[in-house]
Amino acid sequence: MTPSRMPDARSLWTEPTLDHLGLAMVCTVAYADVFDYPLNPLEIHRYLVGVAADRDDVLHALENGPQVRHTLERRDGYVTLPGRAELVEVRKRRAEIAAQMWPHAVRYGRATAAMPFVRAVILTGALTMGNVDAGDDFDFLIITETGRLWLTRAMVIGFVVKPAARRGHEVCPNYLLSEQTLDFEEQNLYVAHELAQMVPLAGLDVYRRIRSVNRWVDRFLPNASDAPRPVEIPNSSSSSVRSVVELGLGTFVGGKLERFERRRKIRRFTAQRPDSDTAQFGVDRCKGHFKSNEQTVLAAFDERLRALGDAQEPRV
Repeated sequence: MTPSRMPDARSLWTEPTLDHLGLAMVCTVAYADVFDYPLNPLEIHRYLVGVAADRDDVLHALENGPQVRHTLERRDGYVTLPGRAELVEVRKRRAEIAAQMWPHAVRYGRATAAMPFVRAVILTGALTMGNVDAGDDFDFLIITETGRLWLTRAMVIGFVVKPAARRGHEVCPNYLLSEQTLDFEEQNLYVAHELAQMVPLAGLDVYRRIRSVNRWVDRFLPNASDAPRPVEIPNSSSSSVRSVVELGLGTFVGGKLERFERRRKIRRFTAQRPDSDTAQFGVDRCKGHFKSNEQTVLAAFDERLRALGDAQEPRV
């Protein structure tokens, strides 16, 4: 599968027995299956791959479409690929863990949002879908004031990440962007899901700008244009301490510190993983994904589609 395009399931199935909406529904469930994650009907509509459809049409097809019902399995209100219904219990167990983790995520998001030069804090990763195991980390996308990204990162590490580690929690501010660089350069189904699933914890206006700048997501997930679970944290910009720090570090002294920290960290990161093709570091971007599973996920998705295609071929 070419990562920049969605797979055409029709090209995989010699004589497809599903209509266009049915194919999209199967593809949607197949993608979630890569993460051992069964979907409920409303989630199938929201994350429907490549097809803009009314919610009622999706629900009707699930309930009354014989082709879809013969291709997918149902259990306890969830939908899975054939032979994967046991994942429903996995999802329920992980949802209980996620419910325990969520208050911590909000607290760390609030602490991060209080840092100088932070303009938005957005939760990303498996926790946004409630698909976590015990001990999983908290992944954050942080948007900073332009020209102070690396200085902000250093303060978040010192005042949020390290205190959280002493409590046994791993907070990962592994993606930072400045306000003037809100575009996601990779454009494929994996990144589209990351954008559609992320939950704004602070800076809802900036979150909306991110979604607006990255309208290409609609090609992959046309029904997921809004936030799945908006949780607005009270704005801490009026804090006198934060204002004083921003005033002091907004000078040429702060600029020197920013350049020093940027050069120091990029030099260290490059030495650690000189061959990484997923990490990105620059003035306006710090993407510390040294071991991204993007290509692995897309390949696994492709494999599931091919297996379903084989199952759809007529027997002679």
